[in-house]
Amino acid sequence: MVGIMKLSDSEWIVMGALWAHAPATARELLERIEAETDWAYMTVKTLLTRLQDKGAVSSERRGKTDWFRPIVSRDKATRTAFRAFIDRAFDGAVGGLLHHLAREEKLTKRDRELLRRTLRELVEEESR
Repeated sequence: MVGIMKLSDSEWIVMGALWAHAPATARELLERIEAETDWAYMTVKTLLTRLQDKGAVSSERRGKTDWFRPIVSRDKATRTAFRAFIDRAFDGAVGGLLHHLAREEKLTKRDRELLRRTLRELVEEESR
């Protein structure tokens, strides 16, 4: 399920708040994200329900309050979103993404050096 899970922009906001501080109640999450959203409490509750349905968060009832925690790590969610982006925008070709980054996004000198170093390390690992 996690491999095909897609998060909406709104769900990313909620997950970001949960990854930063979990467990949390819906009210706590609203307080953390209210500066960047104009959401009502019920909007956060609805998003949390969707995230539970997707298997991204779990909840535990303590008294009359639900406490939420992420099940999916930020790294796993990022990998899934990135793979979906590459599939959609570059027909699954990472080379196309690299070409785009190098030619269209004007990599800084520091970015280019990091890319060179990373590629060198990968070549060295393959030759071992």
